[in-house]
Amino acid sequence: MSVRLMVVDDHRLLAEALASALKLRGHRVLAAAAPSGGAAELVISRAPEVCLLGTATPAEPGVFDPVVRIKREKPQIAVVVLGPVPSPRGIASAFAAGASGYVRHDERIEGVERAMVKARAGESAVAPQLLTQSFAELLNPAAEPDDEGARLLQMLTPREVEVLVRVAEGEDTRLIAAGMGIAPSTARTHVQRVLMKLGVGSRLEAAALAARTGLLDRAGGATG
Repeated sequence: MSVRLMVVDDHRLLAEALASALKLRGHRVLAAAAPSGGAAELVISRAPEVCLLGTATPAEPGVFDPVVRIKREKPQIAVVVLGPVPSPRGIASAFAAGASGYVRHDERIEGVERAMVKARAGESAVAPQLLTQSFAELLNPAAEPDDEGARLLQMLTPREVEVLVRVAEGEDTRLIAAGMGIAPSTARTHVQRVLMKLGVGSRLEAAALAARTGLLDRAGGATG
């Protein structure tokens, strides 16, 4: 049974190869695209029955924002995510965004085809064990033990947390000292302790690590 579909992947060669294979199997491919952005707009404008959306980082924040928009504006479009072996958080994020299925990048073309047909029919196109993991993650989000931001934050004293926030805001030693009412030498000592505890060699690295792990958001809340 022919499916009208689109293949969207940041890797153009992968998108075109998959599109070609599906065309040979009798499916109507509206487009095979590799947009760095604008995936949602492209899919909404073409309105396929199924969108195969490739991602290399299913656990990254915001990676499934296009799915959310597609389902909000064109809920009849079934989205099947193509990605690597997912973590529970990745598969949970895909379904929470509105995806109908998740297929591993190394799946055979027959498996991709089955997922497309099931998704178009309104069924969940995902292996049972992955579906079980995704629901467990949605129901127990706090069960993930690898919160690096929280772990790093626990290593810092309240004063060091304030120093980190000020460092991330671009304050130099003089401004940190003035803002905290301490001597510049004391501020310098606090900065060095923060760098040592975080395992970085510069203020810039400390700020980047804090932002990447969510530590900075938590630190801001702790000092607010």
